[in-house]
Amino acid sequence: MTNPTEITLHQQSRQLEIAFDDGTRYRLPFEFLRVHSPSAEVRGHGAGQEVLQVGKRNVNLLNLEPVGSYALKMTFDDGHDSGLYPWEYLHDLGENQDAMWQNYLKQLEAAGESREPRPHDAASHKPHNCGR
Repeated sequence: MTNPTEITLHQQSRQLEIAFDDGTRYRLPFEFLRVHSPSAEVRGHGAGQEVLQVGKRNVNLLNLEPVGSYALKMTFDDGHDSGLYPWEYLHDLGENQDAMWQNYLKQLEAAGESREPRPHDAASHKPHNCGR
């Protein structure tokens, strides 16, 4: 198991930089982290229940907090704040980023969807709770 040695938020480029004790270092875009959230809202509760995340190109990471000594909780400006990102998952995201991103883009294209925010999303880009 690898553990992080350094975590840096780059707000201007919208990236989370994370270095691990195995010598690896990754820069993970906020959009990539958001669309690959380990939450049930994104992954569903089993195979085939995944929910394709669309319109997240401009998503920002508002808050990052450690959960114990094993994960991070991320709060995004679209209101998404569920799902814990364990160190191992963040490491896997970094290792497999290129393939995962290409797969995501193919899924968007197949669904006729876009990374661009929809007009109504851009106008009201405020956090909200799932159960409002």
